[in-house]
Order: sequence, then C-alpha cells, then structure tokens
Amino acid sequence: MVERYGLMVPGAKNKTSSIEVVSAYKRNTIGHVATADEIVLNTALTNAYKLFRNRNSWLPAWKRVDILERTVSIMSKRADYLALESAREGGKPLLDSKHEVARAIDGVKLCIETLRTQSGEEIPMGISRSSINRLAFTSLEPIGVVAAVSAFNHPLNLIIHQVCPAVAAGCPVIVKPSEDTPLSCLRFVKILREAGLPDEWCQPLITSSREVSEKLVTDSRVGFFSFIGSAKVGWMLRSKLASGTRCALEHGGVAPVILASDADLKRAIPLLTKGGFYHAGQVCVSVQRVFAHDSIAQSVARSLAKSAKSLKVGDPTKINTEVGPLIRPGEVDRIDEWVNEAKAGGATILAGGKKLSNTCYSPTVLWNPKQKARVSQNEIFGPVICVYPYRSIDQAIARSNGLEVSFQAAVFTQNLDTALKVYKRIDASAVMLNDHTAFRVDWMPFAGLKHSGHGTGGIHHTMDEMQVKKMMVINSPLL
Repeated sequence: MVERYGLMVPGAKNKTSSIEVVSAYKRNTIGHVATADEIVLNTALTNAYKLFRNRNSWLPAWKRVDILERTVSIMSKRADYLALESAREGGKPLLDSKHEVARAIDGVKLCIETLRTQSGEEIPMGISRSSINRLAFTSLEPIGVVAAVSAFNHPLNLIIHQVCPAVAAGCPVIVKPSEDTPLSCLRFVKILREAGLPDEWCQPLITSSREVSEKLVTDSRVGFFSFIGSAKVGWMLRSKLASGTRCALEHGGVAPVILASDADLKRAIPLLTKGGFYHAGQVCVSVQRVFAHDSIAQSVARSLAKSAKSLKVGDPTKINTEVGPLIRPGEVDRIDEWVNEAKAGGATILAGGKKLSNTCYSPTVLWNPKQKARVSQNEIFGPVICVYPYRSIDQAIARSNGLEVSFQAAVFTQNLDTALKVYKRIDASAVMLNDHTAFRVDWMPFAGLKHSGHGTGGIHHTMDEMQVKKMMVINSPLL
C-alpha cells in the first residue's frame, strides 16, 4: 500500500510539490508526501506563534495529560503496524523496530509522569536584611515555539523525544522529519490529533528545499530549536539562530570501547556485536573503535569476526533478520570506499568488507586500521567495527580521546580501579562498564560533548530545556 499525505498545516491552501518515499531495502515506493514552500512555512509559524502569544489558548496541564494518555492507548493498539511500517521505511529489523515502538510508547508515558511530578521551587528569603518580608517561588512555563529537525535512524522514537516533550511542556511544535523516513512522523502526528491535540499545536513539514528548512530554524518566532543529525549541519544552523533562541543539538560520535586484559570475553563479544551491528551501525553511539589489550586483541578480533559472519542480513520486515539495509544505496558505496581505503592502508579485513546488494553491506570487522584512515577518524554510520591492539591502558585512553567528538564510551574489566581510571580520564558524557556504547534508556541524560552536540537529551531533561522557570517575589509585612 502506498500512503499519501497532503499538507498538515492548518490554513495552508497553495499547491506544492511532493516527494516520493521508498523502502530502505527494496527501494519500492511506499509513500508520497507534500512538501512545504516558504508560504506554507510562514503559515505554520504564524499558527504556532499566535498560539504561544495568546495565553488564553494555552492547553492546561490536565488536558495535555489526557491527550498523551489517549496517545499511549492508540499507539499500543497499533504497535505491530507501527513497527512493521517503520522497519519497511527505515530498514531497522522488525525485532528491533518492535523494541523502538515499545520505547516510543514508554517515552509518551515518561512525558505524562514528568508532567505529574515536575514543580517549581521556593527560593529562600528572609535570610538577609534585604530579603525580609518576602516570599519567592518559581513555576514552569513553555519556552515558546519549538522547531524540531529530526534524523532517519529511529524514525518514530526520535520524533517522540523531540515532539512529545514539547507537547507536554505546552509548546507549539513544528517538526521536520528526515526526507528518507517521514511516514513514521506523519503517522504519529495523526495519532496525536486523533487523541485530541488541536492541529495547530503540532505541525509536520517536509520542506521543499534546504533554504526553507533554514528559514524555519532561524525565524525569530522560534523559541527553541531541537536538532538530531550531522555535526556539520547542526553547528551551522546554531550559528544562524535568531537572538534569544535556545537549542539542543545531538550529533554523532566515533564510540570507543576499551577492553582490559581481564575482560570477560564471553560477555563482551555478544554485547559488542549487538552494539556495533544494531541497525547496521546507523546509531550515533554505535560501537566503532575497540581498543583491546595486546594479550587478548587477536582473540577479540577473531571472535567478533566469527559473530559478524553469523548474522542474518536482509529484509528488515522479516522477524529473523538481524542486520538490515543502509538508508540509501549511496551509503553502501561510501562505506565500501572507506573499508577499501583502510585495507589499502594496511588494515586486515577479518569479516565482511563487501557489498551484498545495492542496499546491504556485510557486517565487517577490521584489524588495526591506520590512525589516519577515515574509519578511525570519522563516524562510519555503517556495520563496521575496528579492533586496535594496545600495550597500556594510558595508551588506549589517549587514543580514545584523540578525536574532536565525545559521546558515550565503554570499558570492559573486572578490576574496579581500572574501571574508575577509564571513567575519570576518558572523554565521554557517559561511560558503560561491561556493556556496549549504544546502551540507552529514555529517562537517562544523553548528551554529546565537543563536536558531538550541545544540551542534554532524555525525556525529562528535554522537557526542562523547553520550559522557563518563572519567579514571583511577594513583598508583604505579614511575611
């Protein structure tokens, strides 16, 4: 079935062009989506800003809770459908897409829980001569219109992380999903509206050009900009934000894992295999650089290669598929180019290293690529794990810290002192002990450092950033 979506911006009447949406694996047409030009964009911004400026139109918290509770109910009833279509659209295997939908539903629940438990605070007064006879407290208000620009790799859950906190916080939101995977976003917005959210409060746009996308983000009516995507684009857009617009950027990393000589390989290998090849490596904290002590490095590499060769690669809509396609055929070509460059520079291909089709690349393990190779320097965003031997833990930490990206990292060891040394000295916002770098639950802080991002993700952390703590100070002789 081919889905068709017109403009979902109230009041937008002009005719615009549309884009074709294709499945990641078969490349067959699965949808047509209308695009938004500058006129449509201005209509959306006008709708959203008018809502925000008219405080009488704000949705009270109890209404937001009701809407989100109905959203949970609808999503739960359609979970299998949402997972299958997400797998078809984005290429994440069905088993993992089912998990993504479960996480997305839980993300909506987390917004409800946060709404019910968040509060302002009392500010101490009467503790100095200048503050006597005063009472001060804060309450929470929405920051303004939210402009959310999202990525393809988690087509439903990323939208949940950007849109649901905005809805919960009471912010009108305009969301631009990836052109590769817009259908999951549009389905979710339809569910929100079915659950009772007035159309103007969440308006999805697939922009007709990069110029229109930039106008959305940089408009002075935007109060908060949420971005998930490449560092190059994210930092460029941040530099052009209107004065006063706050932002959160989530980019990628080149995630390092350090295996000490005492690492439990029976536990580590399955975890690293999952962390490196999950969603064909198209995860911003995917296992990419594995630094293993000399005494175990070759064993680690051989074991990872054996695991890589055993993975079932293919149609993501099949329940037994473990690794699906890349999002575009061009990404298959790029990854193959990087792998062959590493091989020419001296790396050994222990598994994979070849195209399986125009959409799938074999799970690949590389032994000791040169430090200057692109697979060692840049985020691969594909099914490739590199294994490097090291002699001292200090050397492994130094190499892990040698790039301008910093996100999540991991260390495998049975020694508490080794674990703490890595934790204290490695550049990372989160360090996993005896787990892979891609571990995440949706209530934990999730933040890229240095070139990897700005601000903190995670449902209630995002809600915090989308709200303002507004203080009132009361002066009364009775206090």
